[in-house]
Amino acid sequence: QEQLVESGGGLVQAGGSLRLSCVASGFIGSINRMAWYRQAPGKHRDLVAAVTSGGSTYYADSVQGRFTISRDNAKNTVYLQMNSLEPEDTAVYYCHARAREPGGLISYDYWGQGTQVTVSS
Repeated sequence: QEQLVESGGGLVQAGGSLRLSCVASGFIGSINRMAWYRQAPGKHRDLVAAVTSGGSTYYADSVQGRFTISRDNAKNTVYLQMNSLEPEDTAVYYCHARAREPGGLISYDYWGQGTQVTVSS
């Protein structure tokens, strides 16, 4: 019963900041990557930032320099610090985990329920 629970979304003015959190629970297999995606109405769900268990990070060009992803492996928690927010950042933000069962050959994707981030101009 793998579960990802996000929190921290809300309404903020342009230029403001928000910090999203995602807690993973019930995972038997190892989580080798956690990430944040976002989806605006009528658009595809896009990768925003990702962090591996080894600490490697990735950022979409649109958020580079403004967002920071971090992970506490011991707590199976990932954070997304969002600074200098823009109206274009408005979307539902989804936590994602990629995990593999012990001895498994493939990875599985797990998604949180999403948290709304709205940036007003």
